[in-house]
Amino acid sequence: MARALAERLRAVHLRIDTIEQALRHAGITDGEIGPAGYMAAYELAADNLRNGLSVIADSVNPLPVSRDAWRAVAERLAVDAVEIEITCSDAAEHRRRVETRRADITGLVLPSWQDVATRDYAPWSRPRLVVDTAGKSIVACLDEIVARLKRQ
Repeated sequence: MARALAERLRAVHLRIDTIEQALRHAGITDGEIGPAGYMAAYELAADNLRNGLSVIADSVNPLPVSRDAWRAVAERLAVDAVEIEITCSDAAEHRRRVETRRADITGLVLPSWQDVATRDYAPWSRPRLVVDTAGKSIVACLDEIVARLKRQ
C-alpha cells in the first residue's frame, strides 16, 4: 500500500523492512538491530524533506514512540505530516493476506499470523486517517486515501 501510494504521489518511499534487512545483510544480528532501522529511516526522511520531497514512511508503527518520532521529524523541519493507519477489520481476510504474502526483499523472513496477532500494538491517541482495507482493492484504498488527503 505504501509503495503504491508513493508511486501515485511521486513521493519517496522509505520502508523499514528494506532498511532492517540491509542491516542484516551487513552482518548486524536481529538482537543488535533494535531501533537502528527506524533511526536510519527518520534521518533519510529528514534529508528528503529538506530537498522538498514528500515522504511515505512504510512501517508498522505499533507504539507511540515510533509514531511520535515520525511526527517529530516533520515538526523539526516545519512540514506537514499526515499519519495513516491501515487496518483490516475482517480477521479471516487479514489472516489470509498474512499467510499468503510473499517476501519481495531477499532474505526477509515475513511474520507469521501468530506473530501479527500477538504483536504489541498500542491504540492511537490522536487523530489520523484510518483506512479499513477489508473487501477493498489496493486501487480503491489508494483512491480513498488520495481523496481524503485532498480534503485535509
